[in-house]
Amino acid sequence: MAKKICILALVTILFSLTSPWVEPAIASLPNGNRLKDPYAILRNSLPINQKELRELQNKLEDTSEDLRGGRWSAISKATSRSQFLVSNKKNQILESIPEENKEKAITLLSNLKEDLNELGEIANEKNKISFLNTRRKSLKKIDDLEALLITNEFPFKIPSEYDNLPRLLGRANVEIKTSKGNMNAIVDGYNAPLTAGAFIDLSLKGFYDGLPINRAEEFFILQTGDPKGDEIGYVDPENNEMRKVPLEIRTPNSKDTLYGQTFEEVGLYTETPVLPFATLGTLGWAHSDSDLNDGSSQFFFFLYEAELNPAGRNLIDGRNAAFGYIIEGSEILNQLGVDDKIIQIKVLNGSDNLKLKA
Repeated sequence: MAKKICILALVTILFSLTSPWVEPAIASLPNGNRLKDPYAILRNSLPINQKELRELQNKLEDTSEDLRGGRWSAISKATSRSQFLVSNKKNQILESIPEENKEKAITLLSNLKEDLNELGEIANEKNKISFLNTRRKSLKKIDDLEALLITNEFPFKIPSEYDNLPRLLGRANVEIKTSKGNMNAIVDGYNAPLTAGAFIDLSLKGFYDGLPINRAEEFFILQTGDPKGDEIGYVDPENNEMRKVPLEIRTPNSKDTLYGQTFEEVGLYTETPVLPFATLGTLGWAHSDSDLNDGSSQFFFFLYEAELNPAGRNLIDGRNAAFGYIIEGSEILNQLGVDDKIIQIKVLNGSDNLKLKA
């Protein structure tokens, strides 16, 4: 028996699903997080605070709006500012990098400078496709630089009551093989360590291999992870009890991660989580209607549709934990249904970040 996700779908037009908990649309909520690119969301969710790198990242990301409008003058200015930051703020960036990572950072900054010089030439030529390709390479190098800022010490506190649960103290990359094709995802343990830890642990165990898609809501979700038999989650063979993972959501303005409470319960009605349900292929953790903290193995793919689920205007944010994003192959999600299955989830890298208990 599959668990249902305790979700309210909140949309800008009146849109109903067959689930009993859906409410009418409320069009007055704020826009919230405008980021819809999974790479950009993941970059912004890294637990770092290096202002020069963040400004460099944001300058390049913000050229998307100008590209759509063909505003090449603004694009050239943003590119020039990015070149200035790499050339003139190099020392400030390097000062924030741990000593053991400085050599890598110097090489990355040198390569990034070359990319940005090329990007400036492309901006003058007004070649949109070439600009996007070179910008993608530049942002990947910024990703790598930002990753070098993170120390071995995990930046957030996990309550001791969950010491017996696995946790992912960093990120992992997984390949999700389905009956319709393969996808690649990044799982974020920085902002959802217990949720991501449970998912990676089960993936390494082969738990999901061969399981069907047990729920499909068009324009909404695809859910899997319901094991064969009477159980509705993962039963730990050591104690013969179902392992339960608490609701776990992190917000940008809070020191501590929120455990076991929805945004509504703590009065965060307009907050956007660090990992929002804001793009096709957001990975979400399922729990029952009656208990926020009984998620065990079932997870879902969020089928983001801009018109129906604008970022910041759905109540999945704050009611379910997001723990990663599909970064390649998300178009396959629109082909999957209840007649399909997960063939295998393979952990490509990051398994060394998994700790089975505190």
